[in-house]
Amino acid sequence: MNQLRINKIIGGAGDLALDTKPTDYKDNLYLAVNGAWQDSAKIPADKSSAGASVDLELEIEKNLMQEFHDFAENDEKVGSSELLQAIKLYRVAKNTETSQMVQTNSLLKDIDRIKALKSLADLDKNLATLDKDNFVLPISIFVEADMKNTAKHVAYVAATDLFLPDKSYYESDNEFGKKLLDKYLDVATRLLQKLGYSEQNAQATVQKAANFDKALVPIVKSSEEWAEYTKIYNPYSLADYAAKSQYLNLQTFVENEIDATPEKVIVVEPRFMDHLDELINDDNFADIQAWMIVRYVMDNAEMVSEEFRQIFGEFRLARSGAKELPSRVKFAYHLASRTFDEVVGVYYGQKYFGEKAKADVTKMIEQMIAIYKQRLSDNNWLSEATKEKAIVKLNKIVLKVGYPDKIEDIYRQLTVDESATLYDNMIKLKRILTKDNLADYKRPFNRTKWLMPGHMVNACYDSSCNDITFPAAILQVPFYSLKQTTSENYGGIGATIAHEISHAFDNNGAQFDEYGNMHDWWTKEDYAKFKELTQKMIDQFQGIVYAGGKVNGKLVVSENIADVGGMRCAIEAAKLEPDYDPKQFFIQWAKSWRYKATQEYNQDLLATDVHAPQPMRANVMSQDLDEFYEAFDVKPGDGMWLDPKDRITIW
Repeated sequence: MNQLRINKIIGGAGDLALDTKPTDYKDNLYLAVNGAWQDSAKIPADKSSAGASVDLELEIEKNLMQEFHDFAENDEKVGSSELLQAIKLYRVAKNTETSQMVQTNSLLKDIDRIKALKSLADLDKNLATLDKDNFVLPISIFVEADMKNTAKHVAYVAATDLFLPDKSYYESDNEFGKKLLDKYLDVATRLLQKLGYSEQNAQATVQKAANFDKALVPIVKSSEEWAEYTKIYNPYSLADYAAKSQYLNLQTFVENEIDATPEKVIVVEPRFMDHLDELINDDNFADIQAWMIVRYVMDNAEMVSEEFRQIFGEFRLARSGAKELPSRVKFAYHLASRTFDEVVGVYYGQKYFGEKAKADVTKMIEQMIAIYKQRLSDNNWLSEATKEKAIVKLNKIVLKVGYPDKIEDIYRQLTVDESATLYDNMIKLKRILTKDNLADYKRPFNRTKWLMPGHMVNACYDSSCNDITFPAAILQVPFYSLKQTTSENYGGIGATIAHEISHAFDNNGAQFDEYGNMHDWWTKEDYAKFKELTQKMIDQFQGIVYAGGKVNGKLVVSENIADVGGMRCAIEAAKLEPDYDPKQFFIQWAKSWRYKATQEYNQDLLATDVHAPQPMRANVMSQDLDEFYEAFDVKPGDGMWLDPKDRITIW
């Protein structure tokens, strides 16, 4: 490991010791570009981080919140019936005048449905109904494309998650995890008391729930395991799946959910299924029932009342490290914009995203794909057979830029009753969405659906569709601007575009073909070499000290493969422009990763996020490119120097 990674990248959190003294690009690219910003930047009180993406999100939030406010004052200004429902939900969510008793009654009725279960046999009989009504269960069903035949849908069997973000929080030496769990249990106890439980009954219920949560810890997947996306695909025949429990009628469960008898189901967590009987049995029923109550209350507390939101918010703040909760108005806006995300995204895209920018970005994407094809053709470790299939996959990539052409039909079913409480409205809306997902089982797979709305500052590759999505929100400064030089744009949005293309060939995406079907299209020798290079990428990041913790190289490997592949492709594109300037390229790359976060949020990300810490992305990826050394005259002994033999090239 080179000295830069040991000595220079030592912080990133708001109160950590990050050396922001003036530095040279040769020693630390990230700090040379962002040191002054890092020193003066303030994390907003209701946020857990600050940075390039957060700044952009705040600007979008400010604009859309003002428009929501104006629309809420006059329905006639709203341009579509779907957007009007979002505005209605915003108004309902802002309202804090409804009495606490009225607001808690609906929640209590749903809690009573859990309390009415007298035995595991009762739970078994009601399993499908409770799952469709979005009660939290140890096991649930959802419908998604069959990863080996994406023309149709299949039922997936999923296990529940834990109270805390990852099982590493439960390790004996994780002091933050202990404090966070204590806060969770304290908040849950107080919420139950607000619902009329005595202090003793509330504490006993929460303790039983904690017993079941503890039993789940060694069984459920870790974040590192979840990062291997393809391992969620474990087909079981209906008979083999049904045989996994002697206490639950698993066949009836799935049949009642999808209104069909499937030949197979896909088990997301085989280890959970192997331990199902020891987790879900008559002896554990009281703990399971208490766990269902606690999880349901915690998952829905914010929808009940402002007092409940504030109490639950104590756990949210403990986890994120933010100083205060968003205002009630912000909460209302974010709830409405999340629930009607595609509706709001189309509105945002139509108003703020111009055709000229769309055409320019589309041209950049097409150019990047062409460069990728050339790089694949010139690749010195792939066989011709694998190259040909990889290029076929590139040719089939679907581009989604800005926002969808039309809003999905489901949004016409989402209506808001302003005479009802926020809780009642949200329960109704979520049940409609769940019903629609289960109905997908009998529908063909919809390849036109967008995974991200137009107002989201992000981008993605979808392996099941072999498509890349670039929402309108990310297609602006600092990532992209018609006013920036081409090298700046390629160092920003260009590298992001090529990053998403690279996901088609990361350790997960490489296992899917041009139609999004998972099967082995590599030669055995080529895939062995790819695995070898993937391991080098894991090793390059494994154990880097950051924010009081260490980077898990295996957790972040897919994003790192995409990063270094994206940068190589983007700089090749930049070189084709008459105003190519490698310094501008790398400076813009580093600028897009400026980042400052709370200690708590950094710990959360280190445990759960498949992306490496942002200062690492700025520096380590640049170290892998020869052009960086030429641009800034980096020599052995400089902080950013990495021996050529240690620089990683995959794509």
